Amino acid sequence: MTAIKQARMIRDKTGAQIWIFYIDLRTFGKGYEEFYESTASAGVQFVRGRVGEILQNDKTDQLIVRGEDTLLGKPIFLNDIDLVVLSTGVVSPPSADKVVRVLNLSKSPDGFLMEAHPKLRPVDSFNEGIFVAGMAQGPKDIPDTVAQAKAAASGAMALMGRGKITIEPYYSVVDEDRCVGCQVCISVCPYNAIALNDRERAEVNPALCKGCGTCTATCPSGAIRSQHYTDGQIAAMIQEYLSAEE
Repeated sequence: MTAIKQARMIRDKTGAQIWIFYIDLRTFGKGYEEFYESTASAGVQFVRGRVGEILQNDKTDQLIVRGEDTLLGKPIFLNDIDLVVLSTGVVSPPSADKVVRVLNLSKSPDGFLMEAHPKLRPVDSFNEGIFVAGMAQGPKDIPDTVAQAKAAASGAMALMGRGKITIEPYYSVVDEDRCVGCQVCISVCPYNAIALNDRERAEVNPALCKGCGTCTATCPSGAIRSQHYTDGQIAAMIQEYLSAEE
């Protein structure tokens, strides 16, 4: 859509001849298909196929483009071309890694910030109070960016309007008498919710802990337990499930 928009603007303002080579063309937004059709009607040529070679004319310093129209099954030669533009995909900037480290956020495989849920929580991060929107979450156009920005602002206003933050009761608890201060739990906690107190013992911040149980599973001295998810409670749930099956 960016290539189509730029081509349409150049065509309308200068009347230049424009060709767009593509492999797959999808206009997924509201009114985008109509915009594509009107751009084609305005004189922009859409060619399904790859550009195989770009040469320079030694006499005129202009370019020669060789490609293929896969729909017609024949080669294409475009002479006296003034400019060739490569449309590239948007990638996550290197600075995103610093934001991820400082705010303890998660990244998607393509390098952008990850939302808590693509449908149910599209602008929430896994950390309460931190929202992702626009190009930080992935490549987007202006309407989608504005919509997400409004959703993120609404989420922030709702959070601040509470006055008090309600904490879920599912967080880890440390038995200081058994803790040896090895700091293994600190190194594996994905939410930075554990720190050493004045007694050099691990201490969990309930406001940051999400009850994932990573520290409980890795603590070598067994000093950490997940509240409301103790071994006895889990065993009781399993036993109840098995008895219901019988």
